Amino acid sequence: MFDQIPDITAQRALLEPDAVAFRDLVRGTTLTYRELDARVQSLAGFLRADGVGEDDRIAVLCRNRVEFFELLFAAAKLGAVLVPLNWRMPAGELAPLVNDAAPKRLFFGEEDSAVAKELGEGGTKLVGLDEPTGSGYEALLSNAEPFAGREFWRGNDTWYLIYTSGTTGKPKAVIQTPAMALANYVNIRQAMAISGDDVCLNYLPLFHTAGINLVTLPTLIEGGKTLVLPGFEVDEVVRLLADGALDTFFAVPAVYQQISLHSEFPTLDLSKIRNWGCGGAPMPDHLIQSYLERGARVCNGMGMTETGPTVFIMDPAMVDRKIGSVGKPQVLARVRLVGPDGDDVQQGEEGELLFAGPGITPGYWGNPAATRDAFADGVWLRSGDIGRQDADGYFYIAGRIKEMFITGGENVYPAEVENVLAAHPDILEAAVIAIADEKWGEVGRAYVLAQPGHQIPPTAEITSFCRERLASYKVPKEFVSVQDFPRTAAGKIQKHLLIAGDDP
Repeated sequence: MFDQIPDITAQRALLEPDAVAFRDLVRGTTLTYRELDARVQSLAGFLRADGVGEDDRIAVLCRNRVEFFELLFAAAKLGAVLVPLNWRMPAGELAPLVNDAAPKRLFFGEEDSAVAKELGEGGTKLVGLDEPTGSGYEALLSNAEPFAGREFWRGNDTWYLIYTSGTTGKPKAVIQTPAMALANYVNIRQAMAISGDDVCLNYLPLFHTAGINLVTLPTLIEGGKTLVLPGFEVDEVVRLLADGALDTFFAVPAVYQQISLHSEFPTLDLSKIRNWGCGGAPMPDHLIQSYLERGARVCNGMGMTETGPTVFIMDPAMVDRKIGSVGKPQVLARVRLVGPDGDDVQQGEEGELLFAGPGITPGYWGNPAATRDAFADGVWLRSGDIGRQDADGYFYIAGRIKEMFITGGENVYPAEVENVLAAHPDILEAAVIAIADEKWGEVGRAYVLAQPGHQIPPTAEITSFCRERLASYKVPKEFVSVQDFPRTAAGKIQKHLLIAGDDP
């Protein structure tokens, strides 16, 4: 499926040349689809003349900006591979990734120039996106001979690489292909009813799949408009939401949480935005309820970098009736729930989620062993997540297999406990890990973050709160108050950095 894909920017420039593709909210500039394709052709021409060809890598280290997508589309025209780098990492952490990818050029924004220059000491040629001289990005484009590139993109070519966030170990480069992008477009377009009249916001980090695919790339394929912010700025996002400037909005739970803490949230009319999506981690039930009260039906979803990412997303009509569900598999996603023996479990029973379909990555770049380990029977991608399906076909995520622990012979999934703790009026967020226990083998330790202006209550009070909502064996034995959590750029808590007894 999707073996040959017409050049997306060229097709959009043909269909609606004067429609606005991007508006940069900081610079106040706009770019039409005609202008976007012209700039991408010039960039492809420069890269081609610079010796970049099929399968060669080009890296980019920058905050959210239009030039990132110009690089993405230029790579597709050439058959080259874009490598987005995590600007939150120091040079010491990025250097092994740059050595692994071996890019011919590294493009960088002014904010990250120091790190880029340190990486360039290894021999990688640099291009400053904000450099005003003749060696800068704009000068190179203006002097380049435009190159239209390939008429068709091969669906299974490696288009870009996303290095996993490394919450538990060494990052791996997940291959992303044009076919995966098109499958994700079909899945998320259907789920969120994306149209060519839509306006979306690009602000989630571009070195994660959400920053590219949820929902900027699908909106561009459809011919809509993308507003660009360098990153998440709560005041600006709240202003856009209050003004009804967006048609769709996608965020991770940490962003929804920050918006809910904003002083204007209690009076926000969020009904102006047509469709809301959430992914990256489970959104606590109480937070979903608080948005419902403001007129926003936030649809929990679930996917992975390896799935392109959209697999599940809740339908808006059922949000209040199926709180906690991630919905049903979308049209181009296949899903199984299997037990430890590899056989499918019965409906209502818990099992590991396996995925298949055209949105699934072919594997990890340069890492055949990790690719083999990721697939069951070479076909079904192992998610590492435990889920169940209810009688109506809706799926729920219990938690990660690696996080599950056994206490007194009973399985405990930290996500369930964290959801309950987050419902306490004094607790903003919680993270539960397993610790050794002489009597039960393992028990839970909960790290808890207080609501702004609140104090974490005594252990006895939290324990009582949990016992009213959880089986006794699921209630953590210890509670540790923290000032903040170590997080990935997507807002996920890095549990492996929660050291026993230490305040992170």
